[in-house]
Amino acid sequence: MAVVSQRKPVGPRRAVPHRQDATDTEVLSVDYQALMAAALEAGADGLGARRAAVVLGWDSASASRVEGARARLKRLVERGRLVEEKPGSFMLPAPGQDTAGAGRPGGGS
Repeated sequence: MAVVSQRKPVGPRRAVPHRQDATDTEVLSVDYQALMAAALEAGADGLGARRAAVVLGWDSASASRVEGARARLKRLVERGRLVEEKPGSFMLPAPGQDTAGAGRPGGGS
């Protein structure tokens, strides 16, 4: 008798969907929504990783927590939801700004 697994098939999972696939921030997890709100609040000054760690409720004195926050910000850049105009300064893209390839060397797809 064959046993059939009831588990879902493993496939690619995106914690942060690409911006063109889902423009609303409601599809993001609570942590990513908080980072997007903090980036909006930071405006042109940009959101840094240490501040992002505080927004997430993490210990900003812990290097590993700050790097974890930076990784989340970088993921938002990769998905076209934030831009990194200056190294370490993450902000919302300007209206109409093409973010395809933003944050990647070469800027291509």
